[in-house]
Amino acid sequence: VSSLISPRVMRTRSGLERLERTTRPATGHGSHAFPWVVTVLAGVLITTIVVDVIGNLLVIVSVFSNRKLRKAGNAFVVSLALADLVVAIYPYPLVLTAIFHDGWIAGYIHCQISGFLMGLSVIGSIFNITGIAINRYCYICHSLKYDKLFSNSNTMCYVVLVWVLTILAIVPNWFVESLQYDPRVYSCTFVQSVSSLYTITVVVVHFILPIGIVTYCYLRIWILVIQVRRRVKPDSRPKIKPHDLRNFITMFVVFVLFAVCWAPLNMIGLGVALDSRLGQAIPEWLFTASYFMAYFNSCLNAVVYGVLNHNFRKEYKRIQKLTLTRERENCADERERKNTETCHRTRETFLKTEEL
Repeated sequence: VSSLISPRVMRTRSGLERLERTTRPATGHGSHAFPWVVTVLAGVLITTIVVDVIGNLLVIVSVFSNRKLRKAGNAFVVSLALADLVVAIYPYPLVLTAIFHDGWIAGYIHCQISGFLMGLSVIGSIFNITGIAINRYCYICHSLKYDKLFSNSNTMCYVVLVWVLTILAIVPNWFVESLQYDPRVYSCTFVQSVSSLYTITVVVVHFILPIGIVTYCYLRIWILVIQVRRRVKPDSRPKIKPHDLRNFITMFVVFVLFAVCWAPLNMIGLGVALDSRLGQAIPEWLFTASYFMAYFNSCLNAVVYGVLNHNFRKEYKRIQKLTLTRERENCADERERKNTETCHRTRETFLKTEEL
């Protein structure tokens, strides 16, 4: 009979069995002995979800509504905000549910979708950050060619290319069956122990290579900034406007925060892939902390824009003021409607009393 069952059904059935094994209440390595640890993890994730959703929606609305922010380069900023927003809408709430129930209860299909979207978000984020770095490098170091390289149509093509490459990068996870539930982090995610060669490839292609490209771009920009400040060859060096420098510093901070938040997890994965004995030596708290530190990164970019970029900060305040004004108007309209209804009812009661 088993020979009549399709390979896809067999893989799904084996996945369900594996999910059942990993979601049973853990008593050893996979469980957290202290209740406060679970409380902290839930608190971090709830904060991340709230700030992520509100912040990244503000970023997207700000870029589309503010003429000063509606530039070709900010297409990558909107794309990055969408990448961060994806995890807050679907995977993180499922992880939060797993924390509250001490195990995955959403089923195998949701586990695979959640893991896929998490991978899509992180790879999309680093590829968009790479796109931002290349954009800033061309804008500051090759300003004469910038308008041709990053016209509106070209920039949209680059953004589409970023997401095509992101999807191509995440699809192999389904073939090597690396998206599994990990009870240590309450998440359906990329399991580093499935294949050492594949894990090394993932870390190099999805993290080290993009980080190298971004580092090169920003290093060249910093060199140019220092040369301009020190008036080295002033005639041959382009002038850097103060607002361009502030925008560059904002994106540089976004990159640094991403690298700091995701480096521990990637280095742990690379170390375990190179030497499997490290898997037993790495403390569980360090592994869990590295994951939730990476999760927390998805809510930071919008905060950075608001703190360091004047145009974003101004637009945030305008949107907030507009929202509060509309809320007050709605409340006033509601009170007026209720008062009108009350007056009508009182008048009808009075008329009925007079008739009697």
